[in-house]
Amino acid sequence: MKIDFNKSDGLVPVVIQDAQTLEVLMLGYMNDEALTKTQNEGKVTFFSRSKNRLWTKGEESGNFLFVKSIHIDCDNDTILIKANPVGPTCHTGSRSCFKTEFNQNFIFELEKIITDRYENPVEGSYINKMRAKGLNKIAQKVGEEGVETVIAALAETEEEFIGEASDLLFHLTFLLKEKGLSLKDIAQNLEKRHK
Repeated sequence: MKIDFNKSDGLVPVVIQDAQTLEVLMLGYMNDEALTKTQNEGKVTFFSRSKNRLWTKGEESGNFLFVKSIHIDCDNDTILIKANPVGPTCHTGSRSCFKTEFNQNFIFELEKIITDRYENPVEGSYINKMRAKGLNKIAQKVGEEGVETVIAALAETEEEFIGEASDLLFHLTFLLKEKGLSLKDIAQNLEKRHK
């Protein structure tokens, strides 16, 4: 990885993007030492211009940014890091330092929540109850929600249609997880079809 740190007095801008939702979380700066530490430890470390030192995001709050991948732009003077955030990224408690209205990729957050329920079962949760009933019941529920979505589209209010479509997406995401697949598998297939 060849970064041109000389263009901007030893610092380059670093864009942090959520590896799953692709939401831009923050912008920081790195020098060569910060980049090396980030690569070695797997946690994003910046060079803080206000503190005039290396600063690992989350060193005080515990809200680390775990590196998934590092990309360099075509001019070798800007870094994009796709990371898995732990907790909110912004010091204000927001998930992003940018004041976006809502997470447009919440469907990926939903997938994380479902995965968490698989890895850390919560007694009495809907997902646990459905998993206990097995694949056939989960698949059947997707069919039921599909029919309800069609009915709502044809004969109900926009709000009811949105509600049914949301139920359908939730259950489809749940079924993908049960089958050992993810939304990424579907996105890749759709992209391949588009080409």
